[in-house]
Amino acid sequence: MGYMDDMRDEIKSSCQKRLKRIEGQVRGLSAMIEADRYCIDVVTQIAAARAALRRVEEEILRDHVAHCVEHAIRSGDKADQRQKIAELMDVVSRADR
Repeated sequence: MGYMDDMRDEIKSSCQKRLKRIEGQVRGLSAMIEADRYCIDVVTQIAAARAALRRVEEEILRDHVAHCVEHAIRSGDKADQRQKIAELMDVVSRADR
C-alpha cells in the first residue's frame, strides 16, 4: 500500500475515539446480559452500538473516497481507478447483506 492508502491522522484519531466509546458500550452490553437486564433494553443498546459502528464505517469510507479514490482519478492510472471502484462496490455490496 502506498501513501495515499493511509488514513489521515485526524480521521484516525476521530475513529479511535468513537471505537473506544463503542468498546465501552459492548462491555456494558455484556454486563447487562450478565445482570439479566430486560431484553428490550439490551436490544436497544445493541442497536445503538451498531449505529455507532456504522458512523465509524461511513467516516472511513468518506475519507477513502476523498483521498484514495480521488488520487486514483487524478493520477490517470486506469488500473488503479478500476481497483478503487471495484473495492468500493465490493464493500458497499457487503454492507447491504
